[in-house]
Amino acid sequence: MANRTVKDAHSIHGTNPQYLVEKIIRTRIYESKYWKEECFGLTAELVVDKAMELRFVGGVYGGNIKPTPFLCLTLKMLQIQPEKDIIVEFIKNEDFKYVRMLGALYMRLTGTAIDCYKYLEPLYNDYRKIKSQNRNGEFELMHVDEFIDELLHSERVCDIILPRLQSYT
Repeated sequence: MANRTVKDAHSIHGTNPQYLVEKIIRTRIYESKYWKEECFGLTAELVVDKAMELRFVGGVYGGNIKPTPFLCLTLKMLQIQPEKDIIVEFIKNEDFKYVRMLGALYMRLTGTAIDCYKYLEPLYNDYRKIKSQNRNGEFELMHVDEFIDELLHSERVCDIILPRLQSYT
């Protein structure tokens, strides 16, 4: 499978879904060992298995800008575009917190403002600790609710520029 989006994919925010990840980071992902060895030929069902193996969230790190497995799986999901109900199940998964975080990031990238608030705001009640890898490759502790707050209020999360989200009052 090439680094192409599936044929029947819908454009998201008026563009190819993969273009939601900046070109330089996308290129680094395509060149990474994890992408070549672990993400090749993944289907929506197999992404779940890979997501269950995740041990931290993060974007890129190190001097040569290496992508984390979390970022690689995010791009793979943008490539294969799983059904919305699969993403909702990712978000509702209480057993694997990193599956939940992956689903939350994907929903934030691809969902409407209404869906983002509807599915992500309940996660403010999840106070479990998660590991986050920073740009230096060091790990930091944060909580699920902090990550969700970043998704809903920051311009950039895990080195991905998030689409603008309409605020609601």
